[in-house]
Amino acid sequence: MYISSEQQVFAIYSRKSKFTGKGESIENQIEMCRQYIARCFGQEQADSALVYEDEGFSGGSTKRPNFQRMMKDVHEGKIQTIVCYRLDRLTRNTKDCFEFVEELERYGATFISIKENFNLTTPTGRLMFTFVAALAQMERETIAERIRDNLQELAKTGRWLGGITPLGYESEGTEYCKVDGKKRKTFHLKLIPEEAQLVQRIFSKFLELKSLTKLETYLLNQDYKTRQGKSFSRFAIRELLMNPVYAKADEAMFQYLIANGVQPFSDQSAFDGTHGIMAYNRTEQTKGSTTRKKPMEEWVVSVGEHVGIVSGEDWIAVQGLLDENKSKSYRWRAGQTNEALLSGLLHCRCGHCMRPKVTSRTTGDGERYFRYLCELKEKSRRHKCDNKDINGNQLDRAVCFEIKKLAEDKSELNRRLAAGKKAFVEKSSQLTTDLERLKKAQRENQKEIDALVSSLAKMAGTPGEQCILDGINERSERDESIQGDIRELEQILQEQNLQAQSFEIMRDMLKSFASTMDDMTVEQKRLTLRVIVKDIVWDGEKVHIYLFGDGDPDGDDIDLPPLPDGGSDGLDGPTCEDSK
Repeated sequence: MYISSEQQVFAIYSRKSKFTGKGESIENQIEMCRQYIARCFGQEQADSALVYEDEGFSGGSTKRPNFQRMMKDVHEGKIQTIVCYRLDRLTRNTKDCFEFVEELERYGATFISIKENFNLTTPTGRLMFTFVAALAQMERETIAERIRDNLQELAKTGRWLGGITPLGYESEGTEYCKVDGKKRKTFHLKLIPEEAQLVQRIFSKFLELKSLTKLETYLLNQDYKTRQGKSFSRFAIRELLMNPVYAKADEAMFQYLIANGVQPFSDQSAFDGTHGIMAYNRTEQTKGSTTRKKPMEEWVVSVGEHVGIVSGEDWIAVQGLLDENKSKSYRWRAGQTNEALLSGLLHCRCGHCMRPKVTSRTTGDGERYFRYLCELKEKSRRHKCDNKDINGNQLDRAVCFEIKKLAEDKSELNRRLAAGKKAFVEKSSQLTTDLERLKKAQRENQKEIDALVSSLAKMAGTPGEQCILDGINERSERDESIQGDIRELEQILQEQNLQAQSFEIMRDMLKSFASTMDDMTVEQKRLTLRVIVKDIVWDGEKVHIYLFGDGDPDGDDIDLPPLPDGGSDGLDGPTCEDSK
């Protein structure tokens, strides 16, 4: 069905891999597309055109937020024509190009590329489209090949190309002059002895313990920290152990690389057993997706300028253990479910999350018994935290019961929400008073500036001129400071007002939860609790529930019923028989 230009809704799509502010920038692309629409379909259509822009995203994938949003609007019939500056703004992949066109046709839409001047309603236009799409993909593949060639050339130098330096090293620059006389800097890794000793200990301890979990516990109990002052997680330990930068370039490492399909860009003679390995092209990073590790045969490897920390033999042995542990690691199987409602909400008194641990026992209804235990307690083997575990089945039911009870008790609910709202209103009132005081001070300060500016002309060329200028500068700095305080207060006040409005929303949510909770699935209950409950803390005796928008800073304490079988739940470790 033909749609006249008066009925059509136009969309302008623009994309650029990075911000430059010139040339084919996002703004320039949009402006050229708008001029094209105005010229061919009228100014009114150009002014009303919808704009979708993705900056900092490659054309190699269509997984771009605003591109996806535009296609969703196409599906809903909100857009009939998409206009872009050039085809490769949409995609550089031939397959994606054809799928894009077919998708538009299914929903009665079309697109225009103003640079290539496509008309897909004619055979010639389709032929040109195919040709240009193939060229776009070829350009993408050529760029990828050029990047790899550059990496290979850089690999020969063994330089550090930037980014977060690995533990044990710092980046050090060396300045040199090019033929044209311009100064340049190259960077290499310089050893930090104290950190290097920690890296050596991590490698040797892993070879001794042969377990990431045991190594994590060891580092935690010995108070070893990352460069950021945090405890080592299993993920951080694994990434450190897998990094070839620590391996010394010796004969064992050379043979290992060759056996795994890697041809180093350094002669075998360069593997002197002192310098470390520099490996490029180890990961593939796509914006909006997780980082993917590339297979070893795609690495670009050379001997670096830095000193290695562990022998090639030890590094290779560590990789073997990691692979062995990976093959033995637990795998989730279809049919397994997690009935725990409070994962991510429940915290121990030490501040760490409490996670569910399922046992082999079941209730009379066939429900698996599980308990919540502190992650820090588990990782440190009770050295850093000895808080009691808590029966998960009972706690989940008790939390739901307390929230349902609160919602059903209208007088108590209204009392709590009214008290919370009153606290926010009082705070907002004080903030408003402070804001008015600041604005008044700003007005008075501006009057002083105006008065000094007026007298400046009279004092021109006299000794008093500089004094007046100093006074103006001083008050201008004061004005900036006051303006900063005003902006901060206005933001806090806006947040306070939103919080005050949330009390009415909270009341409706709680009422809805009370009436529908019994019919909800586990997942529905879990999602609803995350909207209502801000935090839950188990202190070993009581469970404290904190609701969003609740004005009570102490939260709600709940009493748990006795455990099954007179308090014996069959779980390892202390039970919560006497807990509240």
